[in-house]
Amino acid sequence: MGLRDRIQERRAENSGEQFFKMRQKILSIGDDFWIEDSNGNRVFKVDGKALRVRETLKFDDAQGNELLKIQERIARVRDTMKIEDANGNTVATVKKAMITPLRERWHVETPNGDMKIQGNIVDHEYEIEANGQKVAEVSKRWLRVADSYGVQVAPGQNAVLMLAIVAILDEMVHPDR
Repeated sequence: MGLRDRIQERRAENSGEQFFKMRQKILSIGDDFWIEDSNGNRVFKVDGKALRVRETLKFDDAQGNELLKIQERIARVRDTMKIEDANGNTVATVKKAMITPLRERWHVETPNGDMKIQGNIVDHEYEIEANGQKVAEVSKRWLRVADSYGVQVAPGQNAVLMLAIVAILDEMVHPDR
């Protein structure tokens, strides 16, 4: 663990934020991967599987219990993916904004209110906001590993949902990687 990693870990510990490490282009339908916490422990498994009609990914905890499911909506004018809980209830819908200025903009609809995502999504340098407050931040600067990036989740936020949103963005921005 480098100095940058230790500084980031201490910052997260002091503020109550949760820090996770994800691999670049983690989503590939059919592939499985793990999301690690700041100590390198495998905390969430993403199970990628291809279905006949829709592309689907499952978020499981370390014991294999399904937490969330991500499905791509087919036949939409703009990119849209839906996140469901283990019971099939929609917990979030991620959409690309129709009109994008210099940077990409995304919109997340949840039963508890909407979120917006702004920044450089392609380079993994962006923030997720709800009600004008930062609820998660994504950055490659925090890690020295070339194909990885960090996700910092604010206290009181649903870390699994934030990680699912980040995973969706990676897939939607880099579909051919």
